[in-house]
Amino acid sequence: MPKVKLRPTFPALTLDRPVWMSQAPDGSDRFFVVEQPGRILLVPKGSDGHQVKEFLNIVDRGTYIEAGANTGIGLMGLAFHPGFKTNGLFYIFYSQQNSNRTGPFPGRTVISEFKVSPDNPDHADLASERVLLEAPEPFRNNQGGQLSFGPDGFLYITLGDGGANNDPFNSGQNTASLLSKILRIDVNARSTKGSGKNKKELPYAIPADNPWMGEKDMGGNSGARKETYAWGLRNVWRFSWDHKTGNLWGGDVGEGLWEEVDLIVKGGNYGWCVREGAHHFKPGPAGAQYIDPVIEYPHQKGMLGQSQFPKHGIGACVIGGYVYRGKKYPALDGIYIYADFVTGTIFGLRYEGGQVTEYGTLLEQPKNIVSFAEDADGELYVLTFSERDDGHIYSIELP
Repeated sequence: MPKVKLRPTFPALTLDRPVWMSQAPDGSDRFFVVEQPGRILLVPKGSDGHQVKEFLNIVDRGTYIEAGANTGIGLMGLAFHPGFKTNGLFYIFYSQQNSNRTGPFPGRTVISEFKVSPDNPDHADLASERVLLEAPEPFRNNQGGQLSFGPDGFLYITLGDGGANNDPFNSGQNTASLLSKILRIDVNARSTKGSGKNKKELPYAIPADNPWMGEKDMGGNSGARKETYAWGLRNVWRFSWDHKTGNLWGGDVGEGLWEEVDLIVKGGNYGWCVREGAHHFKPGPAGAQYIDPVIEYPHQKGMLGQSQFPKHGIGACVIGGYVYRGKKYPALDGIYIYADFVTGTIFGLRYEGGQVTEYGTLLEQPKNIVSFAEDADGELYVLTFSERDDGHIYSIELP
């Protein structure tokens, strides 16, 4: 595995808990940087960061509650509609606390559509919000955090198991729950749900080939959620597509012992909460089949012997990244690059013929890596912050 280094990208820019960055797909060379407390900032590509503008601000909605470096609530994701250049539509993933903050579900995840202001392309029109989906959240962690459009034009959304410890509601294997899933919806159409007087139109459509579309609608909360694309995933904080192969990669944050990277496929069941990584966690049905991780690593060195990847480094919170398909560094081509939030270590693997052919450590460094980013040219970046340090953005380069 080649070694990499980090270079400051916007040295004049100081950020408050940056969790996502993407380049606008409109040829404008603008980076959109998401701050967890509730802002999206605009930064020109190639600048030093002093020309920052505020694109969106929902801080006053109380989306974020200070609760440590790895809290799972706030403004956490941004996705541009494939037709953003002409329609100005974009989508955000944020948390909202219920007004009474009591009961089994004190908060919820909100997926909303917005439009760019018709008078200013550097500002969002907050009045344009259209809520697509809300998912009740029982706790303040493991809420997923990403939404992105796939090569098929559908919107993919990742939701964690809802938090606490050990998946207390067994959401991972509950097909009637939106939690612990990757969802797939069509924002350009509408579906109906239910029948008779209970029939209602959804603010989106469910793709006809989603895995549970063959199941009949049932009353209450007992029917399979047809938005589901894959399940049995504890908390896929970040996922991405390989632009060459079309593979969907996800980093699934573990509970207490194992971190894993998965290839996400339609209809795939990845085992949580019966398994953590490739290892038994809770009792499950005899003979059930689960998809193994592409790679896994433990929280403690003494456990490496229990893994198929005994030479992997350790960590405690995997951060899914990207398969490098840029042009600057041919030595990185085809390497899936990922990291660990706690240790700051950047890892890489090559996957060919249905198996990992090479893996290793690309960089050991102390910063807490929160997310990766990819620009329109396929070059990669990392976002960092901690309780001791402001947020920063770095490009990934070869020494």
